[in-house]
Amino acid sequence: LEYVVEFRTLFELYHIGMEDITGSIISSVVPPLNNIIKSGLEKMFHQAPMVVGPGVKTGLNILMDNPAQLGSDLVVNAVAGLHYYGAPIIMIDMGTATTISVVDEKKNYIGGMILPGAKVSLDSLVNRTSQLPRISLEPPKKVIGRNTIDCMKSGQAACLDGMIERIYDELGYEAPVVATGGLAGSIVPYCKKKIICDNELTLKGLGLIYHKNMES
Repeated sequence: LEYVVEFRTLFELYHIGMEDITGSIISSVVPPLNNIIKSGLEKMFHQAPMVVGPGVKTGLNILMDNPAQLGSDLVVNAVAGLHYYGAPIIMIDMGTATTISVVDEKKNYIGGMILPGAKVSLDSLVNRTSQLPRISLEPPKKVIGRNTIDCMKSGQAACLDGMIERIYDELGYEAPVVATGGLAGSIVPYCKKKIICDNELTLKGLGLIYHKNMES
């Protein structure tokens, strides 16, 4: 019921009437919340939401050892990346974890990387050391820090640059890079590689998958 109240408040804030909603779709990597959110949406719209997973058509050719293990958020991002930016494409999602997905020139999802998110890394430093302070995520004045706080701020953008360069080496060619997620806007501007910021990439992918399944 708390989620129902939150959703209804958002709709009211943006002047969206319940009668205007014709369906819903969920991409979740938090299994304990799936049924709770589904139940809330059913109470609001009197119909079950679509959930990205087995049985839902995405049109994505996944070349992983176990395609079923690929997070639905990564699937959704890849669908949007292919549709709006073409192939090959590298997608970076910067949230709790920093995930990197790679689609080759033949439109195959060939794999990626999962790294600790920027805030998770900082929190880990603070929690596991006795003298490092809790800081906000801001760019340092210089790469070579002259105080503890600036030293802690360095490295996030360089990590992305380095990963992109290694992906290029393994692919044998370069590819456009798109970043999304809550921390992308804070870190991407300081990268040397050209990276497009698209904060709506996941929502775009959800829309594409929903309409693809409704049409079929």
